[in-house]
Amino acid sequence: MAFWLTLILCLFTFVSSTPPDDPVKCESGNTTCTVTNSYGSFPDRSICEAAKVEYPQSEAELVSVVAEATRASKKMRVLTRYSHSIPKLVCTDGKDGILISTKFLNHVVRADPTAETLTVESGVTLRDLIGEAAKLELALPYAPYWWGLTIGGMMGTGAHGSSLWGKGSAVHDYVTEIRIVSPGSASDGYVKVRVLNETMNLEEFNAAKVSLGVLGVISQVTFKLQPMFKRSLRFVMRNDTDLGDEAVVFGESHEFADFLWLPSQGKVVFRIDDRAPANLTGNGVFSYFPFRSQVSALLAIARSLEERDESSGNGNNKCLRAKGVTSFLFGISYGVTNNDFIFTGYPVIGSQGRMMSSGGCLDSHQNGLFTACPWDPRIKSQFFHQTTFSVPLTHVKDFINDVKELVKIEPTSLCVLELNNGILMRYVTSSPAFLGKEEKALDFDLTYYRSKDDPLAPRLYEDYVEEIEQMAVLKYNALPHWGKNRNLAFDGAIRKYKNAKAFLKVKERFDPSGLFSTEWTDQVLGLKGNVTIVKPGCALEGLCICSEDSHCAPNKGYLCRPGKVYREARVCTRVSS
Repeated sequence: MAFWLTLILCLFTFVSSTPPDDPVKCESGNTTCTVTNSYGSFPDRSICEAAKVEYPQSEAELVSVVAEATRASKKMRVLTRYSHSIPKLVCTDGKDGILISTKFLNHVVRADPTAETLTVESGVTLRDLIGEAAKLELALPYAPYWWGLTIGGMMGTGAHGSSLWGKGSAVHDYVTEIRIVSPGSASDGYVKVRVLNETMNLEEFNAAKVSLGVLGVISQVTFKLQPMFKRSLRFVMRNDTDLGDEAVVFGESHEFADFLWLPSQGKVVFRIDDRAPANLTGNGVFSYFPFRSQVSALLAIARSLEERDESSGNGNNKCLRAKGVTSFLFGISYGVTNNDFIFTGYPVIGSQGRMMSSGGCLDSHQNGLFTACPWDPRIKSQFFHQTTFSVPLTHVKDFINDVKELVKIEPTSLCVLELNNGILMRYVTSSPAFLGKEEKALDFDLTYYRSKDDPLAPRLYEDYVEEIEQMAVLKYNALPHWGKNRNLAFDGAIRKYKNAKAFLKVKERFDPSGLFSTEWTDQVLGLKGNVTIVKPGCALEGLCICSEDSHCAPNKGYLCRPGKVYREARVCTRVSS
């Protein structure tokens, strides 16, 4: 009853919510600081520290900050407004580093409607970029669905939407120029400002398009936009019987195609989404319901129910609630409206600026946390792991069929994903960016329960999710999303990029002293040690792949065992006594 009450009341969510907290906390002014992500925890649950945080408000101030830190040989990392990346991209080494926030580098630099270009500072959010482009009757053709990302953040992690059309769905492939501020020599005044584009310095440009923040601070970005157009959208739910075959071809048929796969229910929701003429009647809006503000008390109820099912090991309860969640969201068309107020039927037709991305819970009105973003760490709310990887399109059918074989073994096993609305599947294509996608692929986004208080707490059916993760990364050579994974997904990943050496040469040229690098980025880039952390319980949170029982939770009956379908996998399995 409480669950259905939660769903009913959540319909009446507020337009405004308490804005997300600042990811940086300092003891005195801007000094002696700690930093986290917007979820309140990194994959290894460590607390990252820094000597101070700087908030430049112009490129001139940014140049001064980088020069001063370089002169003092201080480590630096870039921090975005909301800090949405799950891995430790914002952390410096030790306590003496400097954080450079782009929070106030949020201005439009210039617009050229004739050339269809827009230049903005790197702290501009996707939401503001979309809005500024719309004022010019222009549109970014593809982008992520969450508009709280910043331009610099998207460039740093290779953020994308879903499409195989045009240059593909990655935001960085619609960039024509990048201004980046990096360390310099004494003769340079300890700082260099480089202007990069594909005409003048192609190698450096392709390195900077996805940089992990190790090349310096992106100051400004110029986008090549398109004339505003409309989209025609409908969601259709079908059985997943032929999903393996359909997934390979569906993206060629619809420009903005994606899927929501519900494997334990044997269902898949197809996003049939295509470009439409700008003069077509329709004022639709895509306001994704899970990105809207939610009543904090109801979020706490939902979390308590999830914790109860985890502690009792009740997979059937999870499946019942998952069916309720997915049916509810499909029933309200995930928040799409035909007229900015209510959903009246398909197709929903609206302009690209209103149909591409959303994130209503960012609206900044304080209400004492009565409402908040559903993952706000200041309240009892969602707390999860995210595993996101791109499987080459040539392997997608086999990968999907392997996941189906897992479900046959235990039909309730993947309800743990469906409670978070299933597996989001988005199309990506090859990019000239050195750390971008290597080929046409389907991106699989898995979100699942994480214990808030106990890193040594095993999860219900965690062996099934771990096997999917290892199957993708090891068997099918999937590439990790740079901003969304647990440690193990990055282990050896750099070897999968054919231009990795070229990227590292540019890195050495831009920052020979490694002032923008950290132990973590060196590990990810294959320069120093291993990104996995081997210790008791390490496999429970994806810090390692288990190789012995102590890496799981033997005192709670979880032992390291081979996978059920992918036998080479090593997963933490609950073993009956």
